[in-house]
Amino acid sequence: MTLGARAPVAGRMEKHLRSRRDRGRKLLIPYVTAGMRPDWIQVVRALAAGGADAVEVGIPFSDPMIDGPTIQAASFQALRRGTTPTQVLSELSSVDVDVPLCVMTYYNIVFRAGHRRFAQSLAQSGVSGAIVVDLSLEEADDWCAEADDAAVATVLLVAPSTPDDRAARICARSRGFVYGVGRMGVTGERTTLAGSATEVGRRLRRITDLPVCIGIGVSSAEQAVEVAAESDGVVIGSALVRRLLEGIAVEEAGEFVGAIRERLDATFSG
Repeated sequence: MTLGARAPVAGRMEKHLRSRRDRGRKLLIPYVTAGMRPDWIQVVRALAAGGADAVEVGIPFSDPMIDGPTIQAASFQALRRGTTPTQVLSELSSVDVDVPLCVMTYYNIVFRAGHRRFAQSLAQSGVSGAIVVDLSLEEADDWCAEADDAAVATVLLVAPSTPDDRAARICARSRGFVYGVGRMGVTGERTTLAGSATEVGRRLRRITDLPVCIGIGVSSAEQAVEVAAESDGVVIGSALVRRLLEGIAVEEAGEFVGAIRERLDATFSG
């Protein structure tokens, strides 16, 4: 099978995000590392209740190459607690929220489980999307085929350095949404927003009708508004994970997301 051979099928996550976007809402996708705290499942519920349009859940991994110090610390904390991919999916199966769940992981975990088994395990756990950050477009066929069959959206990433012709091919193969990488380098909070974050949003919206969400380096409500002006939404990771590592309560995690939701709605409503 060649890349893009199958006709795109909009799954639950894509339909959900498209519907909200098409009603004029800017999308907000917070990230949490699974297992980083005993109450991480409650955090997922609080993020959904706080106004998230989807929740990204990171499966802890020993060599998280795209993650900066904050999410690395959360991953290592989760691993020290004995968190495994099987445990993560088992706990996610108990989450009853009205927004899609999307896991973020690395290909070693997918490969070890097996493409079909992993895709089916995600679906059985109620997960409707997967971001496999180190799986290149050229090597994604086998995984994408199994994910499509399991109705799991494979979300692909486009970096600021990606040429337009390659970005178009990535968008054509992506499902759910397209993840625009806001800046070169690893995840982490920044005091100022990189100019590449808004630029990659503008570029991708010219290329694809899929929802375009920008993450990596988006750290505050102000930056979220700036990015959302040129995209369909934002992914917030390190700023939330840092607060969770510092011990904020579950309710405060929901309030953090809620404050960003309110700022987006106030800026872009109407």
